[in-house]
Amino acid sequence: MTTDLAGRAARGAFATTLGLGARLVIQVGGVVVLARLLSPHDYGIVAMVLAIVGVGDLLRDFGLSSAAIQAPHLTTGQRDNLFWTNSGIGLALGGVTLALAHPIAAFYDTPELVPVTYALSGMFLLNGMTTQYRASLVRTMRFRLVATVDVLSPAIALVVAVVMAVHGAGYWALVVQQLTAAASGLVLFALAGRWVPGRFDRGAPMRPLYSFGAHLLASQLVGYLANNVDSLTIGHRFGAAPLGLYNRAFQLLMNPLNQVRAPSTTVALPVLSKAGTTPQFDRIVKVGQLTLAYPVCVGLAVVVGVAEPVVDILLGSDWSGVAPLLRLLAVAGAFQTLAYVGYWVYLARGLTRQLLHYSTVSAVIRITCVLVGSVWGVVGVAAGYAIAPMLAWPLSLWWLSRITPVPVAALYRGAGRALSVGVVTGAAASATTWALDGRSPWLQVVAGVLAGLAGAAMLLLLARPLRDDVADLRAALTAALRRPRAG
Repeated sequence: MTTDLAGRAARGAFATTLGLGARLVIQVGGVVVLARLLSPHDYGIVAMVLAIVGVGDLLRDFGLSSAAIQAPHLTTGQRDNLFWTNSGIGLALGGVTLALAHPIAAFYDTPELVPVTYALSGMFLLNGMTTQYRASLVRTMRFRLVATVDVLSPAIALVVAVVMAVHGAGYWALVVQQLTAAASGLVLFALAGRWVPGRFDRGAPMRPLYSFGAHLLASQLVGYLANNVDSLTIGHRFGAAPLGLYNRAFQLLMNPLNQVRAPSTTVALPVLSKAGTTPQFDRIVKVGQLTLAYPVCVGLAVVVGVAEPVVDILLGSDWSGVAPLLRLLAVAGAFQTLAYVGYWVYLARGLTRQLLHYSTVSAVIRITCVLVGSVWGVVGVAAGYAIAPMLAWPLSLWWLSRITPVPVAALYRGAGRALSVGVVTGAAASATTWALDGRSPWLQVVAGVLAGLAGAAMLLLLARPLRDDVADLRAALTAALRRPRAG
């Protein structure tokens, strides 16, 4: 079975990538359409609540989706117990969120947040019930089904939100969008999973699963605080409208980027868990990093170069303050992605306790950078958010290499090559956009994108190590398109 793991990983990545492309279209399309129907204040209202209650989504999962996927063996009783555990946690968190509605509104000094918090509390139960349905499909590597549901649920939610926004619902369109995505995801995953949970099995051994999940949850909570300190700081210090601008930049760039990275874990975790300590493990890790790093670094470098005309086209002149934030978040996204491969290794080898230790250090770095940056306003917050992963990324691989065997030198070199291509791409795109300043934003975007891609292509053709990387990526794509062998 292990002889075809690389091929299964490639085919899973291919199916996931197709779904990802559709989700990105939905994500960016939603940002473009809703930004013209709603105001920065509307987005800020919902972002304020999500920045706080979003932590409940981690508590609801309790790390048990990854525990189910990573477990060498999972009995029917264990799977049923995990379903009821996640559902029970979701129900409890919904109740806690209801109780916190008034304190959340008081923290931001915004009374409108009370009914919004009441409404969003229902997401916890819906997502809790969904958790193990999705994990079961991922564990059995049914990536096409997962990708299909991951596309349909946000698409349905976007249609509902647009209809409500057109009819003047304001920020309630965004609230209902969140709830619709959660409800449709539950229904679709349950239909795809084709299993009905049995009664809670008290005889099923749950301690290893709960232990894995608890350590992973702790590291995720630390990471969540670090990831949301920017929104919390802006909302608390500067108000809803500035947070709305920052939220649009985040939605336009970081959320689609997360759509790229999260599915990569969906594919990598079950495959690496089965690879164990075989030579295939290192090979999959190295190629996996290249598969993420090159397109992400090139894409984000183009964003840096054409940020202003892109914002003008997609959001309009009222959102011009988004452009500098978009550039800084693009830099942050590139370095975060380089460190992402280490997360796969931690999970695949069950090192959740060690992941917690590293996550704590990384969180301290990010919180410090963001709080210091906030002295210079919203742009300073974004700059701090960008600087933090620059400092944490080299540390992440070094830290991991002290815990478990990992091809750290090869990962450093691969990341360096991807970054070099990104720098050339960004420089070419920026220079072209600057040269066309004052011309049509459409012309600036097209010319900037073409110039950036031309710079990347030239470097890839001229440098031998980069040509080798392209060959590895081509081989991975060939494996993805190859039909699996029968039996």
